[in-house]
Amino acid sequence: MPIAVDIDVMLARRKMSVGELADRVGITPANLAVLKNGRAKAVRFATLAALCEVLECQPGDLLRWQPEDAAGG
Repeated sequence: MPIAVDIDVMLARRKMSVGELADRVGITPANLAVLKNGRAKAVRFATLAALCEVLECQPGDLLRWQPEDAAGG
């Protein structure tokens, strides 16, 4: 998928666990893992806003576009 999710980067910068982030955002650790690992098909703006609020970052710090490689298309 051409959208990369960098939640791990922000978690490391904030020295926060996945469980703590999930609790503070109000989602299950399993749903956060789906998003974090790039397996989510969608994310609600409310969830994205909550992630940004808790992690004190911008949406672009969590999501970025990267071109797909020609072989993996």
